[in-house]
Amino acid sequence: MTDTPRPAPKRISPVETYERLQARPRDLLIDVRSTMEYLFVGHPTGSIHIPWIDEPDWTVNPQFVPQVRKLLLGGVSDHSEEAPALYLICRSGKRTLDAGQALVDAGIEHVFSVDEGFEGPLDENHQRSTRSGWRYHGLPWEQC
Repeated sequence: MTDTPRPAPKRISPVETYERLQARPRDLLIDVRSTMEYLFVGHPTGSIHIPWIDEPDWTVNPQFVPQVRKLLLGGVSDHSEEAPALYLICRSGKRTLDAGQALVDAGIEHVFSVDEGFEGPLDENHQRSTRSGWRYHGLPWEQC
């Protein structure tokens, strides 16, 4: 008996994500980082904040999947067309894989993990946004 591989979120670059969001305005960019990261480090313009792991306990948000479902049912998806794609972004593209898998496992389709994330990996000087990521590519972002 062979196990069928479980579907996983698709990986996509920040630039391709931005291009798709411009072409399909009903699609959603969800920032899964903590509230502190979202507010103080900055976030992609137009992103919706639903943390996967958040302070003060730094545990997985048990309401993550229901919050995303609520977003999809709150007028974004009227079922007359294909459901909007969900693009998940975090700091470097790692948390979105787990968050995206939770959505896929819950039966939500068209889930993408933004490779490189908002800031990308650390460089040799332990700094981010110098090699890759949403900000590195000059894509629109804002900060509180």
